[in-house]
Amino acid sequence: MSAARKERFPKDGVRGFAPRIGVSVSTLVKMEQGKLSVSLGNYHEAARVLGLDDQFDLLFAIPKSLFDD
Repeated sequence: MSAARKERFPKDGVRGFAPRIGVSVSTLVKMEQGKLSVSLGNYHEAARVLGLDDQFDLLFAIPKSLFDD
C-alpha cells in the first residue's frame, strides 16, 4: 500500500495520508506493515482513496467452477 500511496499522493507522508482515509498515523503504519489487527473497512477505504477498490473487491469474488452451469 505504501507504494500506491507514494505514487498517487507523492507529497503525502503517513501524516498527510492518514487523514485522507480517516485513520490515525499509527493505524496507517500498521496497515502499511500488513497487520491483520486493522479493520477490513480501513483497508477498503484506503483502496477506495487510492483508486484500487476494484482490486480490493476481487478478494471476495467467487471463481466460477468448471462444474457450475
